Amino acid sequence: MLDANFQYMIELINKRKNNAYRKVNEELILLYFEVGKFLYELIENGNYGDKIIVKAANFMKEHYPKVQGFTRRNMERMVQFYRTYKDDKIATPLVTQLSWTNNLLIFSSSKSKEERHFYLQLSIKENYSKRELHRQLQSSYYERYLLSNGEVTKGMSKKDHFPNARILDTYSLEFLDLPKDYSEKDLKTAIVRNLKEFILEIGKDFTFLGDEYRVQVGNHDYFIDLLFYNRELSCLVAFELKLGEFIPEYLGKMNLYLEALDRDIKKKNENPSVGVILCSSKEKDVVEYAFSKNISKTFISEYKLKLIDKSVLKKKLGEMKKILEDTLLFDK
Repeated sequence: MLDANFQYMIELINKRKNNAYRKVNEELILLYFEVGKFLYELIENGNYGDKIIVKAANFMKEHYPKVQGFTRRNMERMVQFYRTYKDDKIATPLVTQLSWTNNLLIFSSSKSKEERHFYLQLSIKENYSKRELHRQLQSSYYERYLLSNGEVTKGMSKKDHFPNARILDTYSLEFLDLPKDYSEKDLKTAIVRNLKEFILEIGKDFTFLGDEYRVQVGNHDYFIDLLFYNRELSCLVAFELKLGEFIPEYLGKMNLYLEALDRDIKKKNENPSVGVILCSSKEKDVVEYAFSKNISKTFISEYKLKLIDKSVLKKKLGEMKKILEDTLLFDK
């Protein structure tokens, strides 16, 4: 019993160490922002142009060689960092919550203020490592998120999620390394084997409960391919994996699974279960007709085994924006 009490001291130590790390990181980011501002104003107001950064780097190397991080390249990044966020009141309190490395990835890879805000908030929420953030940027998570309409928070007890708890329209499963002629069993096995990467793709609020998860209806046993619990949404989420195109028959089976989960597995304080039918393709009209009278929270998503070309996604976003603008114009 006494040892358990002593364990509390370790918890206090770790808590304060983490607080100290966050404070040091915050001060470092503010330092880089202030140095970036100082150099930016020298460049804008002086006669040296970008050469001032070379002079500053040489000064630091000669007089303060033990001070790390003040190379020419890094000071150029500090200027870019300040130039990017100097008038951005939303981003300013966010950047201090991320490491310098993750800040570099976001402001150097994002093309718009909205995209930067998205990745800043997502990285804070999900506590991304450098590798995880780089993967999300490479897989065009922002564009795929905007193209998805699978919002599942409506009618649920928890509000104000950011980024909104959302079932993506397209999931990128490039990390599975599947053989050419793979089966549904191969797909499920590969996902379970690469569960960490799969959860990164679907969201870190997902907790894995099992594969081939058994539910009983009457005298029959049914097996859900993958079952998760989503902590943010407080609900069970069933994934069914399909190799080909979505067909309406899949929906009836998912409805059965969700009803069984809600009646026999779901706890009283949890929200109704959600289903995701993950197919290699889907036809918009078939999905629309199949769901016209369906009331369950089921979503049809595609999966891709290769990273999607960002230009293709941007084109789709442009088309979606045009449709929305035309609709608004028509409504007037």
